[in-house]
Amino acid sequence: MQVARIGKPHGIRGEVTVQVLTDAPEDRFVEGATFHVVDGPVKELTVRSARWNKAILLLGFEEIADRNAAETLRQARLEFDTDDEQEDDGDQWYEHELVDLKVVLEGEQVGIITELRTGNAQDLLVFKDNDGEEVYLPFVEEFVPVVDIDAGTITITPPAGLLEVNREDGQE
Repeated sequence: MQVARIGKPHGIRGEVTVQVLTDAPEDRFVEGATFHVVDGPVKELTVRSARWNKAILLLGFEEIADRNAAETLRQARLEFDTDDEQEDDGDQWYEHELVDLKVVLEGEQVGIITELRTGNAQDLLVFKDNDGEEVYLPFVEEFVPVVDIDAGTITITPPAGLLEVNREDGQE
């Protein structure tokens, strides 16, 4: 299960900023916690330190000693095994479960999910439409009534014009 995406280095001691993708960061990012690394230069990282700088979580890892090493982690994803976790989260999904699902509108595929952006008020699904344009859709039941992980699809029912307004460039 993905719990964070690593951002830029912070300071000279190897700390990095992270985009938190878990609802319990204070439980996940504790000293000694070990994570699998996806798209990074190492396979595992062990938390040496975790602290908040305003609204940004800063992590230090035992395997990363300086800013240069921290730079190599940029955009890597942190995951942990879910074997011991309760699997049934009801209607909650993690980004790794949603990425690459087909977006279906009125029975036709209109895109592929590329990202889940978590926010304080609501989350946004990001998908590439059939023209390759990035589109943002609020991830609320009204607009996304069906998420079928097994079928590999997300059915959407946005109000008229919402997809055009929420394109990356803001234009149709």
